[in-house]
Amino acid sequence: MQAALYAPGARVVIRDCEWIVRRADASDDGGYILTVDGLSELVTGKSARFLTRLEEQADAIRVLDPAETRFEQDLSPGFEKSRLFIETQLRQITPADDKIHLGHKAAMDPVPYQLDPALQALKQNRQRILIADAVGLGKTLEAGILMTELMRRGRGKRILVLTLKSMMTQFQKEMWNRFTIPLTRLDSAGLQRVRNHIPGNHNPFYYYDKSIISIDTLKQDNEYRRHLEQAYWDIIVIDEAHNVAERGSSSQRAQLAQLLAGRSDTLIMLSATPHDGKAKSFASLMNMLDPTAISDPDDYAREDFRDKGLVIRRFKKDIRDQVQQEFKERQVNDIYLKASLEEEAAYQALLEVPFTYRGEHNAERNGQLVRIGLQKAIFSSPAAAEVSVRQRIKKLTGNANPSADEQQEVQALHSLLLALRNITPASFHKYRDLLKLLSSREYGWKKTDTDDRLVIFSERIETLNWLHGQLQGDLNLKDDAIRILHGGMGDIEQQAIVEDFGKPESKLRVLLCSDVASEGINLHYLSHRLVHFDLPWSLMVFQQRNGRVDRYGQEHTPIITYLINQSDNPKVRGDQRILEILKDKDQQAYKNIGDPATFMKVHDPDAEAALTMQAMADGTDAAAFDQQYQADQSNEGDDLLALFLNPEAAAPKTPGQQEQHTAERYSLFPSDYEFARQALEALNRERKQVSFSANNERQTLTLTPPDDLDYRFRFLPPEISPEDGSLVLTADKQRFAEEIRRSRQDENAWPKLHYLWPQHPAIEWLQDKLLAQVARHSAPVLALPDTPQVSAALQPGESVFLLSGLIPNRKAHPVIWQWFAITTRNGAVTGLQAAEDWLKTLQLDNRLPNRAQPVNLGPLEALRQPVIDAAKAAMQQRQQTYSADSQPRLQQQLASLQALKDRQVRQLDLQLQGSGQAEHFKAARREERMSRIERIFEDYQCWVRDTLSIEPVPFIQIIAVFTRESA
Repeated sequence: MQAALYAPGARVVIRDCEWIVRRADASDDGGYILTVDGLSELVTGKSARFLTRLEEQADAIRVLDPAETRFEQDLSPGFEKSRLFIETQLRQITPADDKIHLGHKAAMDPVPYQLDPALQALKQNRQRILIADAVGLGKTLEAGILMTELMRRGRGKRILVLTLKSMMTQFQKEMWNRFTIPLTRLDSAGLQRVRNHIPGNHNPFYYYDKSIISIDTLKQDNEYRRHLEQAYWDIIVIDEAHNVAERGSSSQRAQLAQLLAGRSDTLIMLSATPHDGKAKSFASLMNMLDPTAISDPDDYAREDFRDKGLVIRRFKKDIRDQVQQEFKERQVNDIYLKASLEEEAAYQALLEVPFTYRGEHNAERNGQLVRIGLQKAIFSSPAAAEVSVRQRIKKLTGNANPSADEQQEVQALHSLLLALRNITPASFHKYRDLLKLLSSREYGWKKTDTDDRLVIFSERIETLNWLHGQLQGDLNLKDDAIRILHGGMGDIEQQAIVEDFGKPESKLRVLLCSDVASEGINLHYLSHRLVHFDLPWSLMVFQQRNGRVDRYGQEHTPIITYLINQSDNPKVRGDQRILEILKDKDQQAYKNIGDPATFMKVHDPDAEAALTMQAMADGTDAAAFDQQYQADQSNEGDDLLALFLNPEAAAPKTPGQQEQHTAERYSLFPSDYEFARQALEALNRERKQVSFSANNERQTLTLTPPDDLDYRFRFLPPEISPEDGSLVLTADKQRFAEEIRRSRQDENAWPKLHYLWPQHPAIEWLQDKLLAQVARHSAPVLALPDTPQVSAALQPGESVFLLSGLIPNRKAHPVIWQWFAITTRNGAVTGLQAAEDWLKTLQLDNRLPNRAQPVNLGPLEALRQPVIDAAKAAMQQRQQTYSADSQPRLQQQLASLQALKDRQVRQLDLQLQGSGQAEHFKAARREERMSRIERIFEDYQCWVRDTLSIEPVPFIQIIAVFTRESA
């Protein structure tokens, strides 16, 4: 049986129940796995999966023949029943083009650049993309737009998101609040809840279609890793994807990501810092997106992935003209402070330590690197330095027979300890000036203002602990007013702190953050002031820190403050000046360049810090350091990302250009709200099915979920379930945005309002109810009155049949989905046009009276086969046109894949020729590698063929029939 018969939208009878096909996926037995939603009474509101081969053997599957469609005259007032049925059928049409159809209508104010990743991905046969925009530009929102578009196309039923444990709640809320994507959070508490609710042998990743989990949780939980290997998704999202790249060796994170890369149709990676400057590391990410792209991970060129569209990357400078309202220009304050006598004494004591290397005094580079490590701690705080000095002493005295040089170093380190202990809070000028800043009228921060919270960054946890104790006393803060956030905390604790910091009713006022906790989290809701208590030794860390408050959605001017200590000691002063140069370069990158990594060109925070330490250890002059690390203005050749970028992606778009990339769905109703309101009223017309109220002025519906809707919420995250049994939906974007802000005051921090738009589960439930209102394999007949409105579209003696024609590709994804208005007169077809054009002429609305005069259905039934034949002929023309256009593309893509395959084989042979292994070992290696190459390219070639090849037979459905009243 052809896949077209199982195309999405087809109605089938399986086990004596009627279902509508949502998707059909090829199965290993040569048939299909049908994903269906129930339409008949026993199965309404339920979803199921059936194996066609199994059902066909039992003769228990029947695709309904459109020529046998039964006609039923619509007697409802204003043709209400038919209007809602036709509208619901229109809403089933899934787009097959590369435009944005729904994502731009999410609960946000989209900026043109945020649509670009979805537009770039939708041009691909298989959506695989790395969104590498700079910190704070809204990569999460861009991923949500793409996910929404794929869900709109029926390719987003099953979704898995992997992110950092501190960001799980944040990502989950963003997806629900903005896009109504219900991700079940599988943190430690969520995993325990799953274990309690499902049998031990069940796979939780099938129990929840859409889930979010920390990759570290998966890495540590062997049980869930096994479940992972047995599951498949439509979409996988990996946030902060640089954490899963191979860095020298294949980490557990990288291995998990490689496994997942083959477990989904769509892979979306997010990272502002996607590579560490090493070709092989970046190639590991690219090969997860497309394993055919790179033949040699150590050496690749643009030709390997030309036109694949795998990466998109923009900086604030690229989109500044689009975001004048959304991004406030940051204010930077540099506070220079002179070191105290006690601090100078500690610096001198450090310089006098005779550092050893391998038991011997070493005044050269190795010994200086040890000194710089301790100096880095002193630059942070005396508390951090004391811990580092004690660790050094413990290491040296741990030897059974320390050398004389080591004993001398230990003595000097004890002197350094004494000098550090002499630095009191009053003589620790950086802390003294921090207190002055926080109490100054010019700075304007008030600890009592819940909407003005403070973020302080330090790289050392010992410094954060010290600041916590000191600030709590000096600022008279209670325990719940100041908290520390660092990467060593558990997932629940991290998420709770981030949540509290964004809730106005929380008493938390000051957040002390480590750099490990700086990736990705949103701290900008109630904070626009950020203090660098110590200067980072990496440009990329500057960007990550500042991006916590200087990001998309910040409503106030971000105020970034640097506390810069200055010593009179020439050696120490020179090293401090190097850190100031890094600060200046970060500001230069922010204003003019975009990517701070373009200066040091190692693309990794630890590697940048190592270069900084090396410069200090070598005694590099600050001016020479500045000159050594200049930006590569061309951005060519050095940056691996530049090889993958589409130059047009970063081009600014005018509002007119944006409209070219979005599409508006035709509707019989003025808004989603009106459709939902009238649908609920219609359901209650004959018998009350739903208890609800409507507020037209506020575009809000309040309803008590009936049992079948309540049942659907059982499989959704518990956080989004309606409170007190009442579901409140609003289509007012501004009101919903206010509710998102207000919701941060609640204990659970989830909005009580829900966004009313097509993707909400309640709207999907409502549409299923409307489809079920029309009997199995039936179509309504509308006997239109003799009015000028009707006469413009339908002449006396004419009837118009609305038909849907659908042709999927071999993956059962709709490719051609057309609606026709076929005109008949005197028992014959007389015309065919696009249904949308005819419906616009008719203007079918609730003001059209239905006089319910009986219609002779016999002549209309006799026309079923002729109109179906006319629709098939029209679809055949479209099929031929599509095939003629797609065949050259198919052959070009297959040829490109073959060229890439040949390149990989040549590269393999070159590697083996240069190997000194025995021939039988090389032969075994070649056989194993060739097997993998063959498998990868065969899979991709099948994918391309199945995507670009469409089925020859369309699925036709009669939607409705329009005729004139009898005279």
